[in-house]
Amino acid sequence: MVRWFHRDLSGLDAETLLKGRGVHGSFLARPSRKNQGDFSLSVRVGDQVTHIRIQNSGDFYDLYGGEKFATLTELVEYYTQQQGVLQDRDGTIIHLKYPLNCSDPTSERWYHGHMSGGQAETLLQAKGEPWTFLVRESLSQPGDFVLSVLSDQPKAGPGSPLRVTHIKVMCEGGRYTVGGSETFDSLTDLVEHFKRTGIEEASGAFVYLRQPYYATRVNAADIENRVLELNKKQESEETAKAGFWEEFESLQKQEVKNLHQRLEGQRPENKSKNRYKNILPFDHSRVVLQGRDSNIPGSDYINANYVKNQLLGPDENAKTYIASQGCLEATVNDFWQMVWQENTCVIVMTTREVEKGRNKCVPYWPEVGSQRVYGPYTVTNCGEHDTTEYKLRNLQVSPLENENLIREIWHYQYLSWPDHGVPSEPGGVLSFLDQINQRQESLPHAGPIIVHCSAGIGRTGTIIVIDMLMESISTKGLDCDIDIQKTIQMVRAQRSGMVQTEAQYKFIYVAIAQFIETTKKKLEVMQVRAEQGPGWAEGASGRHGVLLGPPASQPHFSPQSQKGRESEYGNITYPPAMKNAHAKASRTSSK
Repeated sequence: MVRWFHRDLSGLDAETLLKGRGVHGSFLARPSRKNQGDFSLSVRVGDQVTHIRIQNSGDFYDLYGGEKFATLTELVEYYTQQQGVLQDRDGTIIHLKYPLNCSDPTSERWYHGHMSGGQAETLLQAKGEPWTFLVRESLSQPGDFVLSVLSDQPKAGPGSPLRVTHIKVMCEGGRYTVGGSETFDSLTDLVEHFKRTGIEEASGAFVYLRQPYYATRVNAADIENRVLELNKKQESEETAKAGFWEEFESLQKQEVKNLHQRLEGQRPENKSKNRYKNILPFDHSRVVLQGRDSNIPGSDYINANYVKNQLLGPDENAKTYIASQGCLEATVNDFWQMVWQENTCVIVMTTREVEKGRNKCVPYWPEVGSQRVYGPYTVTNCGEHDTTEYKLRNLQVSPLENENLIREIWHYQYLSWPDHGVPSEPGGVLSFLDQINQRQESLPHAGPIIVHCSAGIGRTGTIIVIDMLMESISTKGLDCDIDIQKTIQMVRAQRSGMVQTEAQYKFIYVAIAQFIETTKKKLEVMQVRAEQGPGWAEGASGRHGVLLGPPASQPHFSPQSQKGRESEYGNITYPPAMKNAHAKASRTSSK
């Protein structure tokens, strides 16, 4: 957990804290009150406190100029290591030496923070699995905590909800106890101990901790209620620091766990190959260019990582992605080497070449109807097709040494992502991904899908996480458990900084909610047609229950077929009014 991050601190409060408890070089980070989504770095300089603005552009973090980083943790880590780099306006050197830590008790996901006993009972009883537990703050005794556990006995006779036991956890002298002689250094140690032993109540009965209730886990079919709840919570808080913000901020605290080595990207020979100096691939998951001269340092380097859904089991055949930065002039040849060696047939580009006058990615393909040589490969642009949301290019690549060996590449460039923020609704992105997946599935021997934007972490991470969750739901069914936060943590362990902003985090929720809503409607249609007799489902796609013919059977760039497929998800207004009213009512009655 990044304990130098203080979630609810104003500038004045930061000054008071740093002046009262800090020393020269003490620092902390906090959300910006002026620019939502940005942050401030408050630093003690002598007897005064200075505040440095941190920009979160959606692609990277920086100090409104200067070095750019994939995560807030990496930015702070850099400036704590590079002493003398930061200067105040009058030239005074600003030293980041001593983090002024906050006192969150744990970063475990079973910790729900501010929650009443009644709210805990509602959550646990709705789950319905005996010995499910969570930990929350004590509202009656600030500084203490409560362990709420769903027992295996009914609350008031047969047919009634299961009883919830609330066990007080006291914090005394920095140690945690439920009473008696056993004390623990942390809440985590306490919970892990009683997971093994159980807790004996005064009556002699035992309470067991078997299934943690995670704050971000949700049944996929019920995600719409979760989105509505998070939206409602966010709108009801004056500071808007609840709901999605709260979950995303919790996610940001975990990024310190992903500080894996990035030595290859830091080599002097490879610096010119990085679009942003400090947004680098982890060594353990980077794509290594094959067949390069091992005597030439850095010759096998490209700023790209393999990313796989590690939350699916080995027998569930999860697809592999490659998350890459946008090409530079100096890396185009390396990019095509990667495409060829990985047997990639589908490339997903989520940016325009230039946005707001800034170069995001050089065109690494030839003009339509022409061909061009990129290193040892020839690439031909056989045709392009424009849709409402994206452009589809049909490319062919072949090695110069064997021009008869030709591979077809499908290049999908999404054009409707705004310069700042996220699309206003997810229908276009879902339809875009549906086309991509149908194409990939029509090519049984195709290698990883390459996904890139500019830095290869913001939009790229958002697209990959949405697709992973769609794949999980399609693999496990609409009633499977999904955890958006955990999924992002998993992909961030493979490429740093994936999913950059709260807006992108919320967009993932809304996109998955609409995907599930649309899938439910498709299943209803399939059921009705099935009841009408055989032959109704000819040409149906297996993956998402899409009532369409497979891509391989359709003419290339058929405007009519493309148009029909684009409307697959439509632009359903979200959130729809009074959806799942029965589910809400049943939850209300369980309190």
